[in-house]
Amino acid sequence: MVYILEEIEMYAKENKIPIMQKDGIEFMTTYIKKHHFKRILEIGCAIGYSAIKMALIDPNIQITTIERDEERYHMALKNIKRCHLENQIEVLHKDALDVELGEQFDFIFIDAAKGQYIPFFEKFEKNLVVQGVIISDNLKFHGLVEKEDDGLSRNVRGIVRKLRKYIEFLKNNDRFETQFFDIGDGISISLKIC
Repeated sequence: MVYILEEIEMYAKENKIPIMQKDGIEFMTTYIKKHHFKRILEIGCAIGYSAIKMALIDPNIQITTIERDEERYHMALKNIKRCHLENQIEVLHKDALDVELGEQFDFIFIDAAKGQYIPFFEKFEKNLVVQGVIISDNLKFHGLVEKEDDGLSRNVRGIVRKLRKYIEFLKNNDRFETQFFDIGDGISISLKIC
């Protein structure tokens, strides 16, 4: 299994596919294990790396993960099958904003289009149980969120602005208690309190 995960990490690096940084994924999987989360929704599957890491925590964990890119979706299916985790991980090939889910989750992981974090959060918070948690990754966006916008491309400036807006949204959301962690590329943990 370790060999397969290393292969996935190498493939992601060589093909510039963003996967969670090692210290970030270790932080998140430790958090999931500590709180005994079993029903997980992941928004942004990419090639299946984080879903696989989460499923390996406990055979009773069930994950629904969403990926809109066709090539990454097929690569995720292949990687999940290589790890024999098809019974734990369901991959939906859709834009997350077009997905309607009826079930409830105790943990949601947002790691998809950075400019859509607020719409993702607002759409899926209804699927989160009270005392459930939403973790968001990439809030530092390679350190750019805390820097001046000078010299950034228009596209990157737009993403940075939306991430700053998302951070403010989390700070001011009275239905959740949010903590921010300087781990990986910046992580938030939002606990649903009502």
